Amino acid sequence: MVFTRYYLPMTDRLSDLLTRTARLIAGDGHSAGLKPVQWQALRYLAVANRFSRTPGALTTWLGQTKGTVSQTVAALERKGLVARSEDSEDRRLVRLSLTPAGYGLLAEAPEAVSDAMTAGLATPERAALEALLARMLTGHLAKRGYRPFGQCADCRHFERDAADGAPHRCGLLALPLSDADADAICIEQEAA
Repeated sequence: MVFTRYYLPMTDRLSDLLTRTARLIAGDGHSAGLKPVQWQALRYLAVANRFSRTPGALTTWLGQTKGTVSQTVAALERKGLVARSEDSEDRRLVRLSLTPAGYGLLAEAPEAVSDAMTAGLATPERAALEALLARMLTGHLAKRGYRPFGQCADCRHFERDAADGAPHRCGLLALPLSDADADAICIEQEAA
């Protein structure tokens, strides 16, 4: 019997490196009894502003289905890491928040693979890599019609030093914003 060796076409080396890096980083999430998507959900809820801590926004951020995110949130609730509550102004909305145990787990999280991978980069290299990855991600999300999210203070609707006594204001939602809100990420963010 004669065996023929088949060769696959050469793939783009950069794509291979990105894919392998992403798999290693995702695999890093299997610590403390959590799945990678559960870690991502916790990290998102820790940095999202109050308007963006909903199941819908989390679904958009993770790029998952509503059912998958519902299961993720339910698992985190069972572990005592996330709590659900009704919105005080709109009872149709469910708000998600980290519990003290959720914040504690994030604070004690082991060094991430991504942190270890970037630790040896010089500051200019880190800045260049961050800018390139941000451009790649933003372009990918835009092509698919996904929301990019982004920091509140970088939004076109952000009003610094609001006149109504609050430090800042969201022009889109017509709501006061704190300094903490300004530093958080928002599903409604539109680049300035």
